[in-house]
Amino acid sequence: MASYTATITAGPEDIDELGHVNNAVWVKWIQDVAVAHWYAVAAPEHSDAYMWVVTRHEIDYRGNVTEGETVVAETWVPEPPRGARFDRHMKFTGADGKVRVEAKTTWAIIDRASGRLIRVPAEVAAPFLQ
Repeated sequence: MASYTATITAGPEDIDELGHVNNAVWVKWIQDVAVAHWYAVAAPEHSDAYMWVVTRHEIDYRGNVTEGETVVAETWVPEPPRGARFDRHMKFTGADGKVRVEAKTTWAIIDRASGRLIRVPAEVAAPFLQ
């Protein structure tokens, strides 16, 4: 499996009235890291031909992150796709080594030309499963 990591620092715009990163921001970060992984690994002709949409999020909040704190996001695809969909796992770890958020998201592939769901081509999935 080809994992991908990104470092994110919580800014003032990410903080809610409780003084920590808002749940909606975590969803945005999950999407941002997944999209960055796609563009970092996918062949240019694949990123030109296909796009992805989320069909499901499962998120476990294990700790808070406050303004100025940094987390390392790691994402990976543990199993081959099933039809048009695959599951992506993600965890965000604080500087103290503790996991703050874990997520499993299901994504579906769309052919840009037709706008329709398609079965994930093996050559598109392969770089994410190595």
